[in-house]
Amino acid sequence: MKLARPGSLSSLVLLALAIIALPLVAGLVTAGVQLRQLSASGQLIIAEGVAATRLTQDLYAQTNFMWRRLRILLVIGSPELAEAHAQEDARLAQTEASLAAYLRNEAARRALRDFTALRTAVGVRIRGGARIEDIDAEVDRMLRAAEVVSARTNDQIDAATAELHESTRRAQKVLTWSFLLLIPLSGLAVLLFSFKVVRPLRQIDRAISELGSGALHRPIQVHGPRDIGKLGRQLEWLRLRLLELAQERNRFLRHMSHELKTPLANIREGTELLMDGAVGELQAGQREVTGILRENGLRLQRLIENLLSFSAWQSNSGSLEITEFRLRPVVKQTIENQQLTLLSQRVRLDVSVEDLTIAADRGKVRLILENLLSNAIKYTPRGGTIHIRARAEGGDLVLEVADTGPGIPPEERRHVFEAFYTGKPPAGHIKGTGIGLSVVMEFVNAHGGTIEIVDGEWPGAHFRIRMPLRATGEASADSRPAGTTAHAA
Repeated sequence: MKLARPGSLSSLVLLALAIIALPLVAGLVTAGVQLRQLSASGQLIIAEGVAATRLTQDLYAQTNFMWRRLRILLVIGSPELAEAHAQEDARLAQTEASLAAYLRNEAARRALRDFTALRTAVGVRIRGGARIEDIDAEVDRMLRAAEVVSARTNDQIDAATAELHESTRRAQKVLTWSFLLLIPLSGLAVLLFSFKVVRPLRQIDRAISELGSGALHRPIQVHGPRDIGKLGRQLEWLRLRLLELAQERNRFLRHMSHELKTPLANIREGTELLMDGAVGELQAGQREVTGILRENGLRLQRLIENLLSFSAWQSNSGSLEITEFRLRPVVKQTIENQQLTLLSQRVRLDVSVEDLTIAADRGKVRLILENLLSNAIKYTPRGGTIHIRARAEGGDLVLEVADTGPGIPPEERRHVFEAFYTGKPPAGHIKGTGIGLSVVMEFVNAHGGTIEIVDGEWPGAHFRIRMPLRATGEASADSRPAGTTAHAA
């Protein structure tokens, strides 16, 4: 026969509570019953002990009183001797009968029977006209027999008290073992609850965290009670829906980027022909306008490359093409691509890059540098300075790009690495696409690195990247390390 298992969270909680509560209730009931029995036994022992003690005292006192009275009557030869003896003998017989009802052990009953036999023998002698000396010896034996009855009665009370004490000890032992048994039962309930409830709740928590971080490629599987399993299936539906929306967005970005690249290529080719004098020598003003067209064409090309890179990264977050290369040529190439903008803005460069050979994705490292440099140029005032530093620190590459611009508004530091977040640009600046820094963060994370903002060394924005000198080729699980904030490009 297959046992029914709880299907819902509420039934599982009730089962766990029952596993803990039922043994506890049983232990409490057992304790209550045993305490009640012990209380009743104690009250009975006390009542019987008091009554038996009082009756043994009465037995001794009545025997002593009877003999004193009979001695007087024997001395004076009173005719009331027989009647007085009959009265005292009846009182002693009644006391004996009452005392016999409380005697439980054989020694006490035997002592009482001996006392009864002596009392009967004294009666026979008195009725037979025996001398006072003979009766006096018999009465002394009666008194000693009464003392024996008292001693045996006390022994009986002591034995009953000892038995009560032993019963109490046994009850304590049973209760102790009963409550000790509750510990593994409670542990079993906790393990059952943890296995059936806590584990699926952790799975749900992890699934929600992954959904919030944008990690949509791992299926959500939650095993547990029926209602928790239903919640897991709803989260899996939500994951699939979010993944579908992300794919649609990425397809749109790729399509638009490719559509833009074709006319842009024509524009750039035309400006290059104009700059080369293919249609005739340009005047100074015409050359300046053509240079502006060329510069903005390059800027638009970088924006489209960022869109394509961002879309490709969202589609395949673990794609890294690891090669070994020297860092200095990549930095030099990045600066040369921005040379016209730097000259037009009259921005100075302070470059200090160690001659390092790293193992990383060369294209993504180049885009990291281009986006950070473009971001710095955008926010550096005319005549300002951009600082570029690169050094090895332990097994990490430390790359820093800083400017002398307005810095990062505190209210924007939580969002600047979010895709398409642009923030509020400073006066005189055009709002960007909000893609550049998000691409930087994604590519840094892909190399297992982190990016942070450093305050105090330079007046503007200061980005510091730490990443392994030799990347493993596995994308980081975290989509955003703690403390990664900056203004958007």
